[in-house]
Order: sequence, then C-alpha cells, then structure tokens
Amino acid sequence: MDYTQILIKPLITEKGSFLKEGQNQVAFYVHKDANKVQIKSAVEEAFGVQVRAVNVVVKKPLKKIFSRGRKRLFGSVSGYKKAYVTLAPGSKLDFIEGV
Repeated sequence: MDYTQILIKPLITEKGSFLKEGQNQVAFYVHKDANKVQIKSAVEEAFGVQVRAVNVVVKKPLKKIFSRGRKRLFGSVSGYKKAYVTLAPGSKLDFIEGV
C-alpha cells in the first residue's frame, strides 16, 4: 500500500494537541488493514521525520437502536482505526502548527 492509502487524515483534537506539546506524539486515522510497520514507514515517507514508536487503537463498529416516537430504527456506527505516532527527539511536524 502507498502512504496516501495508509494515512487517511490527521486527528486534530484537544487531547492530540496536549500529546503533541508534551510527548511529541501525533494522531492519525489510518487504513483498517495497516499494521504498525506500514504506518511507521508511511509517516516517515510522507513527512520526512524519524518515528520512535507507533501505538494503534481500533474502535469496532457498533449496532445502535434509534427511537423516534414509537418507531425504532436500527442502524450502525462505523468503526475506525487510529494511530498515535511518537516522533524521535528533534523531529517535528509543521502541518498542524497554527490550527
């Protein structure tokens, strides 16, 4: 897989900004079939930084019941996979600066 298929989009949240400042970590939504080695090489190739570690979190899809008055609607919430990438000391990603 190419790095454009592995890295879907960066995850920009308040927790992510605290991790970036404190522990030099960045979060990404990644492809569901990508493993840690592929994620590490994709980040290094895309941004030209050194990666020390990759932690992966998988959220499984959920089945939900929505109520509208007396009607019950059945649906689902899609799952996702995200990766917390720890950068090596001295490495920095600038695409999130100023957001």
